[in-house]
Amino acid sequence: MTDPSAMLEPWEQPGWLGPEEFKASEGVEDWRLLGEGICAFFRTNSFAEGARLVQAIAELPNIADANHPQVDLRHDGVTVRLTTLTEGLFFCGYSTRDVERARQISAVARELGIPSDPTRLQHVQVSIDALSIPDVMPFWRAALGYEFRRDTEEDVVDPRGRGPSFWFQQMDSPRAQRNRIHFDIGVPPEKVDDRVAAVLAAGGRRRDPEHPWILSDPEGNEICLG
Repeated sequence: MTDPSAMLEPWEQPGWLGPEEFKASEGVEDWRLLGEGICAFFRTNSFAEGARLVQAIAELPNIADANHPQVDLRHDGVTVRLTTLTEGLFFCGYSTRDVERARQISAVARELGIPSDPTRLQHVQVSIDALSIPDVMPFWRAALGYEFRRDTEEDVVDPRGRGPSFWFQQMDSPRAQRNRIHFDIGVPPEKVDDRVAAVLAAGGRRRDPEHPWILSDPEGNEICLG
């Protein structure tokens, strides 16, 4: 007999939250849903200050479990990404556990006097139209040194957690009106309008009135921005 829970969307599973539920949660004002997780950026004045924040995060109770935070330390700030991985499933950022960890990390940042700056966040994914995903996937996996995402063979990801993910979109026939490869660029909601305005001011064009997030450069190379 089929397990009824297998028919549910990830956020319908016990202990998971939908995007709107996450955004409505208390204590997650520093965090944004981007790509495959929830992310925060904490602005620092030096590499040493950022290192102190990373050390404080590492000392949080039970933080170093199988779903430990992904942390990027630079001289001007610390980016933290929380991802929940479960067996047979790669779905990130919306579990009740992630909300609690986000609150803890924000709390230690406040204790150190380190402010958050969600406007510095960004997520980039490369999307490739493919008539036969099984034929093109091996090429990209080999060229990039990437692996399948855990829940699908439509995506490949950097096992080092540094490069953008690649998503393969199944096509029935070539689309002559658009490129076969484009970039999906995610920014915090409060920055979307400013980023779109900057793209248009730099020569960008809207490709489809019904899909305002699709933009292109003057030669027709597309992005999806949202």
